Amino acid sequence: MYSSYTAASFARIHDLAERYGVNLDGALTWAFEFEDQPYFAGFRSLASNGIDKPVFNVFRMFARMTGRRLLVQSEGALPLEEILRNGVRDKPDVSALASLDQRKLSLLVWHYHDDDVSGPDAEVELAVNGVPLKSDEASLRHFRIDEEHSNAFSAWKRMGSPQSPTPEQYKLLEKAGQLAALVAPEKVHVENGKVTLKVHLPRQAVSLLELVW
Repeated sequence: MYSSYTAASFARIHDLAERYGVNLDGALTWAFEFEDQPYFAGFRSLASNGIDKPVFNVFRMFARMTGRRLLVQSEGALPLEEILRNGVRDKPDVSALASLDQRKLSLLVWHYHDDDVSGPDAEVELAVNGVPLKSDEASLRHFRIDEEHSNAFSAWKRMGSPQSPTPEQYKLLEKAGQLAALVAPEKVHVENGKVTLKVHLPRQAVSLLELVW
């Protein structure tokens, strides 16, 4: 859940920076290294015994977002004031952060709740207007952090939570800790600068969609 928390909270840092006239230049987190500790012991870190944690992949997603920030409106987003006052305790927060570079549109979408309990998935429909391309087709890449993707912690639990992984298990955990694509790149139709994308987003999941032309 630290992945979706980081996505949702850093987006609100952008909102606060805009409110108070702060020049926010980049995303940064404080993290530490803990030697000779059990695997995934719960410390505030980006990796555990050399295995990247899921939250590391949120920063990999941020690093892929270049250009200028775009306006995002979401029916599933909680207002900034409500989050500052009460956190995300009732309904989950489902929203996005977007950026536009010369030939790439990036959409970071999350489904966050303060309590790490099961809940219904979010069926997200993204309506993008004003895509600045002359052709009617673009390429879509979709990266995902959830229980099955970009998540060495869940992979480790499926192994039985070994504290002495075999060399083969360690290699599998290293691979599971990398940012993974949800599906193969695909072509999408763009009509008059408009494109609609549908995303099935589980609770505490994060997606990065890149539209390239």
